[in-house]
Amino acid sequence: MDALELLLNRRSMAKLEGPAPEGKALENIIRAGLRAPDHGNLTPWRFVIAQGSGLQKLSAILVKAAEMDKSDEAVITKVKNAPFRAPMVITVIAKVTPHVKVPAIEQHLSAGCAVQAMQMAAVAQGFQGIWRSGNWMFHPEVRAAFGVEGEDEIVGFLYLGTPMGSAMPVPTRSLGDFVEYL
Repeated sequence: MDALELLLNRRSMAKLEGPAPEGKALENIIRAGLRAPDHGNLTPWRFVIAQGSGLQKLSAILVKAAEMDKSDEAVITKVKNAPFRAPMVITVIAKVTPHVKVPAIEQHLSAGCAVQAMQMAAVAQGFQGIWRSGNWMFHPEVRAAFGVEGEDEIVGFLYLGTPMGSAMPVPTRSLGDFVEYL
């Protein structure tokens, strides 16, 4: 698939199974993330890969956060099972470096670009994924478990694996609804 086709037809897929990317394919995914725009060459990203027993560790982190909030059993069960919706979850963290010309928001956006690039690299190699977010990214217990401090932020959980089925068609949108000229 060529690059333009990949970008114009991007769709997340939530139904993923093994195998997950590994070896050179996983290395390509990480390298794509490292190519995100990076004003000031600050490399404002960290990638924490969970697979195998790592998924259980991620599950335990989320369960602990839900229990701290005194969530009901349905929520606890949901977060306990969440990491197992794919054979690999990459937690992407914006690692902010104080800089006079590169504010924290720009570094957060850079980490977000890394997630997009990583997902596209996965798709280009025959895998698929979905960028998940939610309140758990901001929970003090989850932040502490990932060593997220100060202006650092978890920008998402990138679930990766082999697609189960085909992606839904890309919705058609009128450019005029989104584009203005000065």
